[in-house]
Amino acid sequence: MIDGVSLRKLKLLPDERGHLLEILRADDPEFTGDFGQCYITMAYPGVVKGWHYHKEQTDRFCVVAGLGKIALYDARENSPTKGEVNEFFLGETNPGLLVIPPGVIHGFKAVGGEPCYLLNIPNKLYDHKEPDEYRLDPWDNDIPYEWGLKEG
Repeated sequence: MIDGVSLRKLKLLPDERGHLLEILRADDPEFTGDFGQCYITMAYPGVVKGWHYHKEQTDRFCVVAGLGKIALYDARENSPTKGEVNEFFLGETNPGLLVIPPGVIHGFKAVGGEPCYLLNIPNKLYDHKEPDEYRLDPWDNDIPYEWGLKEG
């Protein structure tokens, strides 16, 4: 796994009314005492949202509806895992909290027949005037990753 990335499996707590999913609590190790905001982004089936990275922000992803293929690429110069790619499939049937440190390039694709709803709880507030967000084309780049379906 890319240095600094973590994935904690989450447990659904079902009862006769439905279920509850705790994603991030102040006493979890992934909560470092810093909170920026909380938002949900949605992608239609087959749509890729990525690539991008942050210089200061840590992202904390949880797919709350649908299924997302989340890909990471370690582009950090001094990282022991520089050049490594990770791929995760997270969603309703495989809940988890994925922590993505600054400098790790990331994106996600909605897979399956339903939209993918991704919750992010980053540690920094988004600054609309000077965003800590740097984008790369999802298809035309030097990242050794293909977003297409891997059959076989």
